[in-house]
Amino acid sequence: MSKLSGRDIDVTIGSYRVNIDEASLSIEDATEATKTRGVPDGFIEGEVSATGELKLNSGEFATILDAAKEAGSFRDLPTFDLVFNAESSDEALNIEAFDCKLRLSDLLNAGQNSERLMHTVTFEVTGREFVKVNGVPYLRQGEIERLN
Repeated sequence: MSKLSGRDIDVTIGSYRVNIDEASLSIEDATEATKTRGVPDGFIEGEVSATGELKLNSGEFATILDAAKEAGSFRDLPTFDLVFNAESSDEALNIEAFDCKLRLSDLLNAGQNSERLMHTVTFEVTGREFVKVNGVPYLRQGEIERLN
């Protein structure tokens, strides 16, 4: 049986396909238990947010540079949908993060060893569709349809 690994992940940033050395996407959900007299008796839903980072070598970072140059600056970059796809013979995973705002984080990570130069791009999910995993949305439809 072939299982998924990090080497199976393909990343698309908008219409740009990039090869990443590392990627992460974390969801913060402030849902918490309610208590009456110190005893749990349900929950209230809290705010949600999602952030992540992409670590790229210089060759792949050039794709981000090209997009920034086309936009006029890094801060002028529009939001992008990020799509992470992975497939093996036995498993598949598709994660979509909507309207991600990119930011440079570790612009340069260089050492004296023979490893490639690395660059880190962080992002925050800003879209109301938020995140979908294999087509399943994280948020309920009712949560996003009330938004203007």
